[in-house]
Amino acid sequence: MPTTPQPQNTDELYQALQENQRRPYGRTRTVTAEELVDVAERFAEPLPLVRTLLELQEAYTYGSEPRKSPVVFARLLTLFDEQPDVFNDNLRHLLFWRFKWVANALRALPEIPLASLRQWLTEMRDRYEKAGLGLHPYYGQAYQLAAHVGEDTTLAYELWAGRTRTRLSDCEACEICERALYHLTAGDDERALRAWEPVLAGKESCQEEPARSLSYALLPLLRTGRSDRARDLHLAGYRGCRRNPSMSGEVGRHLEFCALTGNEARGLELLAENRNLFDEVDSPLDQLDFLTGVEVLLQRVEVLDHGELPAAGYAGRTWTVTGLRAEVRGRADDLAARFDARNGTTTHTDRRRTRLDRAPLLETLELTLRTRSLDDVAPAAPVATAPARPVAAVPDALPELVLRARAADEQGHPDARACWARLRTLVAARDYTHPDDPAVGPLARLRADLLTDEANRAYERDEFAEAAALHEEAAALYDDAGAPGDAALAHTCVLLATAEIPVEDAGGPEGEAGGPQAKAARLTAAHASMVRTHEETPGLTPHQEARLLRLRASALAQRLQTTGSQEHVAPVFAEADLLREFATRHDLAVQISIAHLLRATTYAISGDLPTAVTEADALLERLRAHGPAWHLPRTCGLRGRLQLVLQDPEAAYTALAEGLRLAADWPAEAVGATRLHTDLAEACLRLGRPDEALRHLTRSAELDLRHGSRTDAYCTYSNAAQLSLDLGRVEDCIALLDSLLAEPEVAAGELDDRLVAQLRLTRARALHTGEDLKAATAEFVALAAESADWGDDPGSHAMIAAETAVLLAESGEFGRAREAAGQALAAHAREPRYEFLSNSLREVARLQAQQQGADGLPDALALLADAGRVADEARAAGYEAHGRSLDTALAYEHGRVNAYAGAYEDALVALERALALLGEPGREDDRAGEWAECVRLAGAVEGLYLERAAPALARLDAAITRLTALGHTEETESLVSLAARLRDEE
Repeated sequence: MPTTPQPQNTDELYQALQENQRRPYGRTRTVTAEELVDVAERFAEPLPLVRTLLELQEAYTYGSEPRKSPVVFARLLTLFDEQPDVFNDNLRHLLFWRFKWVANALRALPEIPLASLRQWLTEMRDRYEKAGLGLHPYYGQAYQLAAHVGEDTTLAYELWAGRTRTRLSDCEACEICERALYHLTAGDDERALRAWEPVLAGKESCQEEPARSLSYALLPLLRTGRSDRARDLHLAGYRGCRRNPSMSGEVGRHLEFCALTGNEARGLELLAENRNLFDEVDSPLDQLDFLTGVEVLLQRVEVLDHGELPAAGYAGRTWTVTGLRAEVRGRADDLAARFDARNGTTTHTDRRRTRLDRAPLLETLELTLRTRSLDDVAPAAPVATAPARPVAAVPDALPELVLRARAADEQGHPDARACWARLRTLVAARDYTHPDDPAVGPLARLRADLLTDEANRAYERDEFAEAAALHEEAAALYDDAGAPGDAALAHTCVLLATAEIPVEDAGGPEGEAGGPQAKAARLTAAHASMVRTHEETPGLTPHQEARLLRLRASALAQRLQTTGSQEHVAPVFAEADLLREFATRHDLAVQISIAHLLRATTYAISGDLPTAVTEADALLERLRAHGPAWHLPRTCGLRGRLQLVLQDPEAAYTALAEGLRLAADWPAEAVGATRLHTDLAEACLRLGRPDEALRHLTRSAELDLRHGSRTDAYCTYSNAAQLSLDLGRVEDCIALLDSLLAEPEVAAGELDDRLVAQLRLTRARALHTGEDLKAATAEFVALAAESADWGDDPGSHAMIAAETAVLLAESGEFGRAREAAGQALAAHAREPRYEFLSNSLREVARLQAQQQGADGLPDALALLADAGRVADEARAAGYEAHGRSLDTALAYEHGRVNAYAGAYEDALVALERALALLGEPGREDDRAGEWAECVRLAGAVEGLYLERAAPALARLDAAITRLTALGHTEETESLVSLAARLRDEE
């Protein structure tokens, strides 16, 4: 059944053919090409059939279906023999070019006898000679067959490489790859890399290159000590071949590279991304290449004792690394044996064994910003990184373990988490038997303890509703267990967590349920209830009472943070002092520290930063003398943040780095290591050390991810991706985002859709920066369509649609660009984005005039009229642009657009207006560059295109004199150059 409407005439057929040629290679393009051949056969004239058969053969070739390509070519050859006049010069060139495609296809099929391969090459040579064509392409294919079979290639190589190239020779990039592979097979890495350099440097490329060469060059680069370049080329090369059935061998070599550089976890991630290749690659030779790379990876993972990990493999079942490796090994061994049987050599088995026997070339090579180990991808990966400090052994005896957990919890000791985790596992077991021990208490109390630990973790992740529900459940169990003090604490935690639950309409005006005053009122009420609970609960232990006092102070501290009101400052100090006095009286070091920490943060929130620093310093001295030592990292972090606010990044860096050093002695989650990394990133940015900042951001995000704070992790990763893009590390940015977007929760739609959209938006911008305009435009178009449904955020849709319009214009699709611009204008009417929209409309207008000249001028001027209305709206709203004035930028663009279209008088008038709006520049004027550019373009229009050199030179000379006198010498360079050109042409 046809997948598209059937063309009714040849014009419709050719249009459908062009549309199909814009599709990526794969089943959709191939099936459509097959349908178009069926349609072409209905027409009396042969030319449509020839063109559709050529398209079908291309789809088979690049869709990795080599068995079908020769069949199609046979039909083309018959048509050529019977009706040569149908083939014009271009079609004749394509026909003879594709003799090589058939040779490649036959070589990839082990069922084709070697004699048939040689017979086809003879046919190719005879046809070329009869047509008067040079034989360089024939000798190229003869060499490739010799290399495939494993014969001595010296003579075949010389016969090919020593001949003069012809129009039908493979492109320069492909031939460079073949020459480099010849040297690589001979064991000469350096010579191979020298041969490859034009392709690796991006000077030569084609449909398959540089992706093919990049995949082969990775290991030689490592062996010759060029690991940094290997890393860069892996990132760029993998993106060029991933999920592409016709480049499955290249994907296999990237997997092998990961396995040999300590990046096995990334290898498994890339394998999952390319799972389609197990089923979509029809070429046995490509299958062999891909499966061998897969086996190298799986073998390495098994050697590292992770054979139980899940792995992406053939559809229809779930695979482990061990199971998939066995399956892959069997299939690849069989393929190698079939090729060797056909060729009469052991070449393919030997080459496969060489790859599998290769030892890792580097113990570790950081390939991406998101470096992970196999432990990180294991189903039961540890929640926190292993601390450097030796952790006290968790007791084996259950009663001792329970008592240890409760004692550590009372002290706030980080080791409590490991104890609770062990207990949670034991209690959940089917054969669990609760000990009959009065010191341990009933099972209800232990279950309540575990719920409390779980609730505290949820609260730390800002999951307040979950925390409140768990504390509520724990309180009921404590009551059942006869532990009123613990029940009171749990009820108090419920009060605080409930007060912090965000209301659905958060962000509304003050006084509404979601406003800050409403939250402050909830916290005030919660505090009052806490005080009553405290007063009405007898028999509290000192630890329990101190915790109640701490919760009371926390409620008021949260209220102050919510409102920032000075009237809320004193109550926090009062509660903090109550806690400090009580804790001092009972010698509770942890609570004393928390009281001082509350005082320091309260001074900071109230604006008294010097006193906050003094308080933090005093606390640090106390902690060093009296402990607890695990509070030192957080306190150093507070001091560092205060120094950031005081604009002293050097001091902030020192404090934060000290905090991070101390944090290494404790579980990361327990001492706030994630926040330390984030704050250090900010300090590094302020100190002009962006690469170090990037490392801290990615480390912070990975810690958040391990601790279950997934939204925070993705937000931090998003910031890291943007920073890497700002630093020009485009491939790093794309690789990081590809890794994140491939995460299961993203694919399942479990992550916030706006956050995912932000990740995709940054990726699309990175693709654009990396000059992958096609992929970037496709992503922007998809994002614009999705964001159109964001009824609560039309401003973001306006910006995305406007940016989409620019990329469509760069692609020459001006009709679609105008539609996108219309969407942006409609969204802008609901939530203005004056500057962004104006800039985008002007850019689309410029691109249309630049690409279409006078034909595009009316549409370009219409776009500028829209930009003019946006500028008028901005002026009426009192909006001030952050960059160039919207009015002067618009006047300048009118000049440029008219100049592109050849309307030079109108262009000059517009530029004069822009200069009038700008006014004469001053000594400290940051608009001097914009003014100089307007003068330059006006001078070019007047002197070069209107051929009025004298006034143009007078304009330029006057501007040069003025700018020089004001000290803006750099801005004069383009003017001096233009003036010299005009004088030379006089």
